[in-house]
Amino acid sequence: MNLENMTMVTEFIILGLSDNPQLQDPLFLVFLLIYLITLLGNLVIITVTCADPRLHTPMYFFLSNLSLTDICCTSTITPKLLMIFLTGDKTISYVGCFLQLYFFISFACVEVFILAVMAYDRYAAVCDPLRYSLIMNQRVCVLLAAASWIIGFLPPETITASITRLSFCASNKINHFFCDLLPLLKLSCSDTATIQSLIFVSAALISVPAFLVTLISYIYIISAILRIRSAEGKHKAFSTCSSHLTVVSVYYLPAFCIYLRPNSTYSQEQGKIISLVYTTVTPMLNPIIYSLRNKEVKNALRKVIRR
Repeated sequence: MNLENMTMVTEFIILGLSDNPQLQDPLFLVFLLIYLITLLGNLVIITVTCADPRLHTPMYFFLSNLSLTDICCTSTITPKLLMIFLTGDKTISYVGCFLQLYFFISFACVEVFILAVMAYDRYAAVCDPLRYSLIMNQRVCVLLAAASWIIGFLPPETITASITRLSFCASNKINHFFCDLLPLLKLSCSDTATIQSLIFVSAALISVPAFLVTLISYIYIISAILRIRSAEGKHKAFSTCSSHLTVVSVYYLPAFCIYLRPNSTYSQEQGKIISLVYTTVTPMLNPIIYSLRNKEVKNALRKVIRR
C-alpha cells in the first residue's frame, strides 16, 4: 500500500439512526428483538433440516446455507448497532470498520449465489422432475454450496483493499448505521472514480450473472407451470417455489433501490431506511416465510418440539 495514500484517521464515528436520546432505549429493544427473532428463526430452520431425514433434500440443504448466511450477515452489523444504542459509543476502529465492510459484502455475495443456486434447484424440480435426482445429486449440491461460499469471499477482498487506499482527511463521521460502501465513498476526499468502476465491474461479473440465473430460472418455471392443464397441478408446482420467489423479491428490491440508482440522486437518509430492510428485516423474514408457507418445515418443527 502506498504510504502517501493512507488515511489520517484511526477511527470512524457511526452516526447511527437517530441522535435523539429518548429514542435510544426503544430502538435498542426493537433491534434486539429483531436480532433475537432472526437468530432463533434461522437456527430453527438449520436444526429441523438436520434433525428430520425427510428434509435431507437439495432444497432444504440450500435453505440451511441461506439461513447460515443470514445469521452471519446480520451479525456483522446488528451487535455493533445495539452497542451504539446501549452505550452511546459511536466509534469504530479503522480496522474494525473495514472488517465490517468486508464481511458484510462477502456474506451478501454468498447470499446472492445461494439464491441463484436455489432458483436453479427449483427449475430442475419443476421443469425436469424425472431427472431431478440425477441433476441435483449430493455431490453437485455440495459443490454448488461450497462454490457459493468461496467465490462470495473473493471479490470483496479486492474492493475493501482498494477503499483502504483512500484518504479520509475531511471527516471521520459516517452518516449511516454501519460501514457501508456508498457512505464511505462519499466520506473520502480522494478521487473515487476508479473504485466506483471496480465496484461496477465486480457487480457486473458476480451479482448480475447470479441475478440472471435466478431470473431465467423463474421464466422457465413460470412457463412450465402455465403449460400445466389442471389447477391442482399448477398449484402444486407453484407451491414448490413460491417461498423462494418471495425471499428473492424481498432481498433484491431494496438492494436495487440503493445500488442501481445514480449517485447524484442518492440520499443517505433514504439509504439508511432501505438498508435496514435487507440487513435486518430480510434475514428475520426469510425463516418466517419458509415456515409459514411450507408444510414440510411446519411438520418437522412440530416433530422437533415434541422431542
